[in-house]
Amino acid sequence: MPKRFKIVFMGTPEFSVPYLKSLIDSDLFKVAAIITQPDKPKGRKQIIAPPPIKVLAKKYNLEILQPEKLKNNRGIIASLKKIEADLMVVAAYGQIIPEEILELTKLGNINVHPSLLPKYRGASPIQNAILNNESATGLTIMLMDKAMDHGPILAQKEIALASNETNESLHQKLSSEFGTEFLLETLEKFVNRKIEPQPQDDNQATYCKLITKNEAKINWQDPAKNISAKIRAFYPWPIAWAILNGQRVKIFPPVEIISESAESGKIFSKNKKLAVGCQDNSLIIDELQIEGKNKVTGHDFLLGNNIVGKFFE
Repeated sequence: MPKRFKIVFMGTPEFSVPYLKSLIDSDLFKVAAIITQPDKPKGRKQIIAPPPIKVLAKKYNLEILQPEKLKNNRGIIASLKKIEADLMVVAAYGQIIPEEILELTKLGNINVHPSLLPKYRGASPIQNAILNNESATGLTIMLMDKAMDHGPILAQKEIALASNETNESLHQKLSSEFGTEFLLETLEKFVNRKIEPQPQDDNQATYCKLITKNEAKINWQDPAKNISAKIRAFYPWPIAWAILNGQRVKIFPPVEIISESAESGKIFSKNKKLAVGCQDNSLIIDELQIEGKNKVTGHDFLLGNNIVGKFFE
């Protein structure tokens, strides 16, 4: 029977779940423990809830570690030394991993990063690929070092972006079999020394920071394609928004670009649908929501509000 390589898995959100499940199901790897973020308040009622990766780990009776921080954490270091893992695999954990922890594995530390590094290092690579109207992005599986998303590349796989791609849809694609099978193939080659890690070209590196709610405000002076990209990149969080009659209005995908000019931010009716002028073309908005009220279609919003000729701020 071939050796099963012992893994510590680090991840937190839904994106991480298929990757952990693929390792649990593997005959070549054995997940010894998972490290994830602490339980946090969730939803309007702020009920304390476990991260998705913890839910899966409990189902398989895996050891679960949830440190508030990793740096200078003697307890986590002691636990990891006891495990004596061959590999650590990281997929959207959400914290910088200090060098003192990276030094504890026998073979190395593998990160699944959702961009084609060195492009889009950092916290929001999926959103930024959409925001920047990229035609393609992908996954990079890399060896970790002490710098963020800096280590040598083991393998990369490209995926085309659909014209209506959202943050949600791209997350799902990258954590589907497209990603999980790619990870298993790469790990198998790595442990069998069939991959030569390739250093990144730091001169080509770009960086993306954490997304904030304020960044989701729409500037109607922008080109329609950039506004469409923002609406799609910021769904399902933080959701693009604008101000109308002093109220915040959330705007949801899908949106349609039409070759009709109007003043930036001006609302008009096009074939009984809600349209808004941008710098160049205009956008048809299918769904929107005044803060504190229910989501409605653009058509119903036009019928229920005297807004034709008014302006989004």
